[in-house]
Amino acid sequence: MKVNGNAIKPGYIIEHNGGLWRAVKTEHTQPGKGGAYLQVELKNIRDGSKLNERFRAAESVDRVQLELRPFQYLFGDDDNLTFMNTENYEQVTVARELAGEQVVFLQDGMSVEIEFYEDEPLSLRMPDKVTLEVAQTEPVVRGQTAANSNKPAILENGVRVSVPPFIGIGDRVIVNTETFSYSERA
Repeated sequence: MKVNGNAIKPGYIIEHNGGLWRAVKTEHTQPGKGGAYLQVELKNIRDGSKLNERFRAAESVDRVQLELRPFQYLFGDDDNLTFMNTENYEQVTVARELAGEQVVFLQDGMSVEIEFYEDEPLSLRMPDKVTLEVAQTEPVVRGQTAANSNKPAILENGVRVSVPPFIGIGDRVIVNTETFSYSERA
């Protein structure tokens, strides 16, 4: 699907210079001389490299539609992760790097979505939030209020987060997988 160069929005996947790129940031610029353009920060989907490009309204680019398929996490090893398609029960094995830093949140049986481009898995979409148990933190201090004073905690998967003072060892908390931050008590 063709779109005008000035219609690119963050999140769009475009085909550019022989590769697939995700638009990360866009900024409309109108210099004093010359025509207006859209400054776009692009990230290569396959290798993670970044690129800044200028697109004018007269240019057209190919917007690529990725296919989202539902999967369930089965197991993983040092290099690969194995998922089962929840619609046809086929298994697919992908490189661990596909999950990025969020791989630490994968749990047995977790539902995820994998983005495909012509049957090639390109990225993994985790749930926005997961529930985990606090494995290590400072003890709860009686009388301490929940005013903006957080304390460090280590979750069962080894991730460090900052939690309110009333959270103790063994408590279950909900963590945002995008920002790696405490969201609420479970």
